[in-house]
Amino acid sequence: MTLQQLKYVVMVAEKGTISEAAKALFISQPSLTNAIKELENEMQITIFNRTNKGINVSNAGDEFLAYARQVLEQANLLEEKFLNVKKQSPIFSVSTQHYSFAVNAFVDVIRTFGGNQYDFTLRETQTNEIIEDVSRLKSEVGILYTSSKNEEVIGKLIKQKGLVFHELFVAKPHVFISYKHPLAKQEAISLEQLEEYPYLSFEQGDYNSFYFSEEILSTLDRKKNIKVRDRATLFNLAVGLDGYTVSSGVISKELNGENIIARPLLVEEHMRIGTIIKKDMVLSRYGKAYMEALKLHVSDYLD
Repeated sequence: MTLQQLKYVVMVAEKGTISEAAKALFISQPSLTNAIKELENEMQITIFNRTNKGINVSNAGDEFLAYARQVLEQANLLEEKFLNVKKQSPIFSVSTQHYSFAVNAFVDVIRTFGGNQYDFTLRETQTNEIIEDVSRLKSEVGILYTSSKNEEVIGKLIKQKGLVFHELFVAKPHVFISYKHPLAKQEAISLEQLEEYPYLSFEQGDYNSFYFSEEILSTLDRKKNIKVRDRATLFNLAVGLDGYTVSSGVISKELNGENIIARPLLVEEHMRIGTIIKKDMVLSRYGKAYMEALKLHVSDYLD
């Protein structure tokens, strides 16, 4: 296995076709195809599935490519250190529940490392997908929460997938509502006061049980329920319908504007919000910078 072969498979994955990758690498298609086959034979895996419509990355290929990118990143660091050669296009990915501090930290990393070219991905997605993304190294870092209700199930799944959870902070549940909401002037809000208002939550697809819910206390019966897929829609409904959601209380006026406010929810519960990464994995410089940026943006909530 050579660095050249790793560069080849990464380029093919990025371009989506052998022909386009060969053009970008300035080699012939047969040479590229043979190099990939040699690598697959040596590693005893199928990285790309060949079909009549072209190629796609296999499940094993997804994981292999993630490790390949890490190896290439380390090689680039050596070249930068000793040959003064700058990396052409840094790659970094995060999968997270819908937290503004996760976005703010991501912005910090781009401002630090972006340069003229980069390929960064921020996926605000469903809880199970976050775990899957990190386990398959589709994302280097994941962000989610556990509580007394789901920590046994989520913790077991994290361990089964070869991941580790690192706590960022513990938060008391808060209600996110519009600044014009009838309860906006309350210093704290009870569940009874919320009964007549629409409850807004993020849809979890095939994993819609309360264990995977992004909102704490999701098992409670509510008369009015609305599920959404993105944060902007949720906040628009909070403003337009006097709806509410339950989250950590960490809110960014820079990202969410002045329309949404947080109020403590009067319940005896907690949210352990933290990161998940692959066990024993050495973070890239982008991953390390992202972790530091996360701590900075939640510093007011650290013990």
